[in-house]
Amino acid sequence: MSPPLPTIALEQSFLTARTFSKFTDQPVPDALLHQLYDLAKWGPTSMNSQPARFVFVRSPEAKAKLKLALAPGNADKTMAAPVTAIVAMDTRFFDHLPEQFPAMDAKTLFVNNPAMAEGNAHRNSSLQGAYLILAARQLGLDCGPMSGFDAAKVNEQFFADGRFKANFLINLGYGEQGSTHPRGPRLPFDTACSIV
Repeated sequence: MSPPLPTIALEQSFLTARTFSKFTDQPVPDALLHQLYDLAKWGPTSMNSQPARFVFVRSPEAKAKLKLALAPGNADKTMAAPVTAIVAMDTRFFDHLPEQFPAMDAKTLFVNNPAMAEGNAHRNSSLQGAYLILAARQLGLDCGPMSGFDAAKVNEQFFADGRFKANFLINLGYGEQGSTHPRGPRLPFDTACSIV
């Protein structure tokens, strides 16, 4: 059994962590993006399916393509962020299952059931995107996750062959201190939870 993490780790991951819309111009190096994925990849997924695919948008050319898909209120902040991660899902994640989940022949479960494959890909890529946010915070990065974009346009610009599908976006960098809005309240336990 592992001991609870110290309070400082809980604060950095959850308690004092904030969603940022403004970032400094400090760059996020490739080595840190590799480290970020290498940490986030260890989060569990159903049958170790790992359907998430991440595109780290940083170049001016890639940002211009992404801008075409953004809701107006998200365009400026995304263009100013050092990196934007497209969290996508691989619609054929099950092709990797023979190596990633050798305990059973799980691939056939999904090959013959498109609805099950779609549900698994969406649910587990969402989980992996959340792991990426937590890993980023633990590595000292700030995040601005968002869903205000046209997924079809992102898919057209970045995933033209149709295999990957955009799920959501995360701006990454070093947040500009003092730029966040007052923190919104969270639902209390009795509203959000039950013990049965």
